[in-house]
Amino acid sequence: MDGRTSPPTAEKIHVHHVWEAKRRIAGIVQKTPLTYSDPLSETAGIPVYLKQEQLHPVHAFKIRGAANAILRLSDEERSRGITTFSTGNHGLAVAYVCRRLNIPAVICLSSRVPRAKTETLHRLGARLEIVGTSQDDAENRCRQLEREEGLTLVPPFDDPWVIAGQGTIGLELLEELPELRSVLVPLSGGGLLSGLALALKSNLPRVSIIGISMERSAVMLESLKAGKPVKLDESDTYADSLLGGLGACNHWTYSLVRRWMDAAIQVPEDAIAAGIAFLYRHHRIIAEGAAAVGVGAVLTGRLPEPKGPVVIPVTGSNINPDRFTQAILSSPE
Repeated sequence: MDGRTSPPTAEKIHVHHVWEAKRRIAGIVQKTPLTYSDPLSETAGIPVYLKQEQLHPVHAFKIRGAANAILRLSDEERSRGITTFSTGNHGLAVAYVCRRLNIPAVICLSSRVPRAKTETLHRLGARLEIVGTSQDDAENRCRQLEREEGLTLVPPFDDPWVIAGQGTIGLELLEELPELRSVLVPLSGGGLLSGLALALKSNLPRVSIIGISMERSAVMLESLKAGKPVKLDESDTYADSLLGGLGACNHWTYSLVRRWMDAAIQVPEDAIAAGIAFLYRHHRIIAEGAAAVGVGAVLTGRLPEPKGPVVIPVTGSNINPDRFTQAILSSPE
């Protein structure tokens, strides 16, 4: 069992927490490939690489943070069962890790979560609670279950152990591409950007961390503009994994994103669809909308003075077939 340590604060979370996560999750999480993209490099005028996080068993990067958070729990915390709320991918990751460790899992989702994700959750043996039309609704139900059934909550992003787990992507990038200059990070609740920035900027301060969001319901960007976490109505978007709020009492990601992010870009729906189509046509990668926002930003020339080499994490491939087909058909070559 891992040594029990107190959660770090946003000011004190350190790169050594990421190194600890790398060691902790090694039995569950495998290193993913870093692939040079010739067509994207030609478009951008700088070397562009794809970090293929969609190749994990749950087809999303979220397995890193979920595994780190769950593996550090005590036996007593695990025995009560685990619950979480999710736009889909974190729920998949929690359900997968719980099945590996023989822990009961209850995943709370809104009705917006795509069928491709709910079907996989059923196959993983998780109990599903589908409530409301937003991640905030799912979070409320999750916290109710925590109180009433004594389940152990593993949050999807605003958690130091989840952040550290996501940061292990950055350690792999340092090993494979120490000369990297920019990372285009899909941005929603901020767990991925926080972890990547922590791992990379602690070692290479020159690295530019660029957050990429859709135009609709970009909650982190609107919160940064307002100077505090805000609530937004969720809108229909290809990037459904980037929907959701920052939580009623955001402790970590809001302040970490505000501290570490160098620039932010918002991309329209047609650019996200173009990114999905591009990844499939040129790399035979099936990507969900959230995983294609960085590619969409490159294709539409939205990068602010791009510095290369640049890395784009392909964060997941859990997309409904009809949505994928729609993106391909709407984006002619």
